[in-house]
Amino acid sequence: MAEPIHGINRRPLTLGKSLFDYADEVALAVPQSCGRSGRCRECVVEIRQGGETLSPRTEAEEYLPPGFRLACQALIESADEDVEFAIIRRRMHILEEAGEPITEIDPVVSVSRNGREVRYDGITLDHFRERVLGLAVDVGTTTVVFRLIDLTDGSVVSGGAFENPQRFGGSDVMSRISYERDRPGILRQALRRALNAGLKEVYREAGVDRHEVYEAMIVANSTMRDLFFGLDVKPIGEMPYKSVTELAMLAGEADSTWIVRRAHELGLFMHPQGRVVGAPLIASHVGGDVAADLVATDFGSQRGTSVLIDIGTNTEIVVSDGERIVAASSPAGPAFEGGLLRFGMPGADGAIEAVHIEGDRFSYQVIGGLEPEGICGSGLVDILAELRRAGLMAPTGKFADGHAEYTIAPAKGITFSRADASQLAQAKASNASGQRILLRRLGLDAREVDRAFLAGGFANAIDIENAIAIGFLAQVRPERVERVGNAALRGAAMLLLSRSQREALSALVSRIEHVELETEPDFFELFVDGCMFHPIPTAAA
Repeated sequence: MAEPIHGINRRPLTLGKSLFDYADEVALAVPQSCGRSGRCRECVVEIRQGGETLSPRTEAEEYLPPGFRLACQALIESADEDVEFAIIRRRMHILEEAGEPITEIDPVVSVSRNGREVRYDGITLDHFRERVLGLAVDVGTTTVVFRLIDLTDGSVVSGGAFENPQRFGGSDVMSRISYERDRPGILRQALRRALNAGLKEVYREAGVDRHEVYEAMIVANSTMRDLFFGLDVKPIGEMPYKSVTELAMLAGEADSTWIVRRAHELGLFMHPQGRVVGAPLIASHVGGDVAADLVATDFGSQRGTSVLIDIGTNTEIVVSDGERIVAASSPAGPAFEGGLLRFGMPGADGAIEAVHIEGDRFSYQVIGGLEPEGICGSGLVDILAELRRAGLMAPTGKFADGHAEYTIAPAKGITFSRADASQLAQAKASNASGQRILLRRLGLDAREVDRAFLAGGFANAIDIENAIAIGFLAQVRPERVERVGNAALRGAAMLLLSRSQREALSALVSRIEHVELETEPDFFELFVDGCMFHPIPTAAA
C-alpha cells in the first residue's frame, strides 16, 4: 500500500481522511481557529507530491494557487501514490538581537503625572491599568518575529516567531504584488490572522490584557509593510518601484514615509485606540527593516568605512565611506531561505544548519537536535563551499563525474542537486552584484572595509569564510565582520522606546543615496560572474 509522507514521517493511506487527520497522527501543529470548517483559512499546506490523489478543491480554497490546499478540506481519494505536504506557518526559532539592553527610553506612550492616564503623544488613550506595553514587529517575506516590551523600562516581556503564512501568494515580493492585484486583501488577512493568533498565545502565557498594549512598531521591506497596512502595492512592482508613501513624499504631499494607524483600523489585537506605526522606507525596495538595522547598529555615527548586509529574500546592502551613504536592494529570491529547492526549508527545528564532508560522506548538524527534514540557508552555503573545496563541484556549479545530485542525509533521502546549485547561483549572483556595485560607487576595496554588519537569522548562522569562498560575501576581512542578529527587531524596539531615535532616523534616511543596480551599464556582466562559485573580485579591481 502506498504511504504518504509528512516531512520524515510515513503513514498508510486511508481513503476519506483529511491531511489534517494525518498531521494529528504525527503531531504536526497545523494552525486553525474555526474547528476545521475552512472558514479561518489558516491551515494552508503546500502539496509537494500526490496532489492528484486528493479530493477536488472546495469553495473555501478558491483563493489558493495550484500546489496549496487547506488541510481540513483536502481528503484522500486514492491510495495509488504517496502524498507529501508541508505546513506553511511553522513556529520559528527567535533569533536574539545583538547588543546591550536598551537604555535610551523616551517613548511616545507615557503615563500622566498623577499615574491615572496613559497618553499617546500627549493624547489620553486610556486609564492606567497594570502595565504599559508595546510591540516590536519584524515582518519578513519568509518569517515574522515580534517582541512584547515594557515601555517604562525597556524590558522584554515575551515574544514569538512564525513562518509568514503569505507564502501561498508567492515566495518573493513581486509574486505577492501580483497575487494582491488579483485577489486584494487576502494576503493581509492571512498575515493579520497569524499575527493575532501569535499575540493571543503570548498574552495568555504572560498574563497580559491586550488593552495594556498601546503601540506597535512595524518594520518590514516596502512590499511587506504596505501589504500589512493595506496600501496599494502595485506601484512597488512597476517602474520606478516606489511605495505610494514614497511617491506622495516626492510629490510634496507628505513629509515622510512613516505610517501611523489606529489598531482597530487594522484589526490588530491590542488596545483599539493604540497606534500602529510603520517605520520609514529608505527608497524603493530598501524598506523599513533596513532603516531599523541602521538604528540598531548606529550606522549613521560610524567612523571610517562600513557595510551593512541584511540577507533575505530581498538582500539589502548599505555602504558608507564615512561621509556618503549608498543603499540598494538585490532581489535574491527565496533560494537561500529554503524556497525553490527540493529539500530547502527556513531555519526551523529539523533544518540542517551546518555541513562538512568527511571522507566520502556528509556530516551535519540539525537545529533542535532532531531528525533532519531539510536544509536551511547556512547549511546550503556549507554544502557549496565543501563541494568546491573537495573538488566535487566546478566554479560553474557542474558536479564532478556527471553526478546529478549528492545525498546529504541518506536515511532521510535528503539530497542536494545540480538544479539546487543553479537556483543558489542566481540568488548569490544578485547579492554579489549589489555588493560590488555599491563598493565601487564609493571607490572602496572590500579588503579595506573597516567593519561589516551582517543582519538576519541566516547571516547569524552563516560560516563567514565559506560565504566568502563561494562569492556570497565580498572579500571583507573576516575579523571585521560583526553578526548583529535580528537587527531589524532590535531597531524596532529602539524606535518603539525612543522618540529621539525616530527623529534621528528620519534625518539619516534623508541622507542616503539609493542606487538602482539594474541601471549600471555592466550589471549583466557582473551578474553572470556572480553566478560563479568563486570569491567576488574586489571592488577596486
